Amino acid sequence: MSPVYPLSLGEELGMSLPSSSSWVTESVTVPHLNSSVAQQQGFQVAYVVFQKPSGVSAALTLRGPLLVSTESHPVKSGIHKWISDYADSVTDPEALRVEVDTFMEAYDQKIAAEEEKAKEEEGVPDEEGWVKVTRRGRRPVLPRTEAASLRVLEKEKRKRARKELLNFYAWQHRETKMEHLAQLRKKFEEDKQRIELMRAQRKFRPY
Repeated sequence: MSPVYPLSLGEELGMSLPSSSSWVTESVTVPHLNSSVAQQQGFQVAYVVFQKPSGVSAALTLRGPLLVSTESHPVKSGIHKWISDYADSVTDPEALRVEVDTFMEAYDQKIAAEEEKAKEEEGVPDEEGWVKVTRRGRRPVLPRTEAASLRVLEKEKRKRARKELLNFYAWQHRETKMEHLAQLRKKFEEDKQRIELMRAQRKFRPY
């Protein structure tokens, strides 16, 4: 439990800052309805509830209003406090860059040390005679962005190839259909000529 240090206790209470042994359990902005003390309102008014009666006695022994905010130790409030809090919340770009560079340098050193250790231990059996096999590709690992771009390009390439194949099948189907119709037309013309010839020779036998 931390002590409450109001900026200024009302002079009508005959109070000032409590001693270090005066601890409070609660602070309220409005006094009890049965209190004989006139209610005061404003930023510099505080009402406290002490944990023990001795805390009230210790507070009453102090005289003269004492301020927490002084020229040597100012307490910011209101808009000045908001401005200060906002300024503290904004990260300094240069400090952030230094922190990121330091982290990445340490990370790169860690990865390099792990790769070097893996290289040294490659093919070397352990205490039980087991050999750790690691997969090391010939091609370096592509960055995530480049790999993603290659996957997208490959997907588009397959999509275009499939579309061209479907178009070829559609064209082939049309060509086949047209050839079939041409053959039917040709057969129809041949049958028509044959019927005309048979009629001319009076050998037409429909049944």
